[in-house]
Amino acid sequence: MDILTWTYIIVGLSFALYIGIAIWSRAGSTKEFYVAGGGVSPLANGMATAADWMSAASFISMAGLISFMGYDGSVYLMGWTGGYVLLALLLAPYLRKFGKFTVPDFVGDRYYSQTARLVAVICAIFVSFTYVAGQMRGVGIVFSRFLEVDINTGVIIGMVIVLFYAVLGGMKGITYTQVAQYCVLIFAYMVPAIFISIQLTGNPIPQLGFGGNVADGTPLLDKLDGMLTELGFTAYTSGSKSMIDVFFITAALMVGTAGLPHVIVRFFTVPRVKDARKSAGYALIFIAILYTTAPAVGAFGIYNMVNTVSEKPIDEMPEWVANWGKTGLISIDDKNGDGNVQYVKDADANELTIDKDIMVLANAEIASLPNWVVGLVAAGGLAAALSTAAGLLLVISTSISHDLLKKSLMPAITEKNELRAARIAATVAVVIAGYFGINPPGFVAQVVAFAFGLAASSFFPVIIMGIFSKRMNKEGAIAGMIAGLVFTATYIVYFKFLAPELNVPENWWFGISPEGIGTFGMLVNFAVSLAVSRFTPAPPMHVQEMIEDIRIPRGAGSAQSH
Repeated sequence: MDILTWTYIIVGLSFALYIGIAIWSRAGSTKEFYVAGGGVSPLANGMATAADWMSAASFISMAGLISFMGYDGSVYLMGWTGGYVLLALLLAPYLRKFGKFTVPDFVGDRYYSQTARLVAVICAIFVSFTYVAGQMRGVGIVFSRFLEVDINTGVIIGMVIVLFYAVLGGMKGITYTQVAQYCVLIFAYMVPAIFISIQLTGNPIPQLGFGGNVADGTPLLDKLDGMLTELGFTAYTSGSKSMIDVFFITAALMVGTAGLPHVIVRFFTVPRVKDARKSAGYALIFIAILYTTAPAVGAFGIYNMVNTVSEKPIDEMPEWVANWGKTGLISIDDKNGDGNVQYVKDADANELTIDKDIMVLANAEIASLPNWVVGLVAAGGLAAALSTAAGLLLVISTSISHDLLKKSLMPAITEKNELRAARIAATVAVVIAGYFGINPPGFVAQVVAFAFGLAASSFFPVIIMGIFSKRMNKEGAIAGMIAGLVFTATYIVYFKFLAPELNVPENWWFGISPEGIGTFGMLVNFAVSLAVSRFTPAPPMHVQEMIEDIRIPRGAGSAQSH
């Protein structure tokens, strides 16, 4: 069977499974819609958290960035993995002990202020929309290649699928759908990686194949360094980023992970505090399987790509180039008219343009793997993008229905109407997310990196200080969130959209790129919060006692609602 037929079969079966689970586990109450009734097992929640966290950026874009950036791409690996450890140790058990559905709920109650809640709602929606744009873009890329439709149509198909199970099932439907999606995405990521590792190095374990030798006995990484430097690129194993920028990007991704609202809410779906810790541990294991494989996938991809296209006649290009050419994500321009493809660093001489986001999806085709493997990769990419998109849409809908309506504007709203409002909000959010997917502000992983920077500069400081500082008050928290978010967003918008021609290291503050500025924004947030809180009244005594209680998480028993 051809690639298209296999893709329809595998993607169709996986979608049927997701929709079936959504119908089986549809939410009948707000508790089921927001936190799956609080009865998910740690193992299932660990899988769902891993699927929620391993988005289109992890599955589709991260290894693609590593392919083209080499050593510099390691910031994504270090930041996202380190962030998960930070989340599991510092935040998850304490927030679970607090027993609230959402981050704005925590902020509103901890800082005894509707204004603080409202600022947190705006931050949650802002961060979630930035992040979900990347997911919808990933969905569009997968559909555009494997179902042979344009990217815009692909995004619309993805919107309809997400809308169905996110709006119908809420967190309950999303949780069990994400368990299935994790199984699909990890299988889809590992199978081609194992095949290609055997092809190139004879080793079936990609992590070991990455450090192995190719057919002529040369270590893979040495061979890759030689190939790339010959073409004018930086050696694969050496970086071009400054140490300060690497540190700031890694830190922004780490604390951004720990401040992401759609990941934090997962820890409310388990019955007990110790289950929150367990599920965080399981999630880390499930995430590590993909993340330790990504460097190998990136190296295999760029190695095979250069070998199959560089200095080859245009009319002898492999079939995968023509297939991806239809999507507009790869193009050839014979600038010197010699009929051969020059793939070099020099932009004036380079004749091959490749979108970084296609590398993982195209990897199986580049390596001439069986057609069913190519179809499986498509299903995995969709599982990764849709699982995270659903979690983000739930954050947006609950922020509006629970935090804005129930807690602020309409406290007397019935549970039935609150559930209806959540579903309407999710529907509107899907439409807006689809618009951003059709008009994306950058590569998938770049867009997601901005979301992490915004989360780092807005949520992380107020959550950390809310748990560990009894002196932090509402005035400090509100001022800090606004200062951090405005500073970070302004820096990113200026260099990425208003003056992209100035987006070079010599123009950055202290050499910090827009991807890493979230760390600086976080420091601004901490500084403003601490300064303002010192000159304003201390929190009420009942709030200080509540914080004391939260700081000693009991390993057993249900979470307390305060």
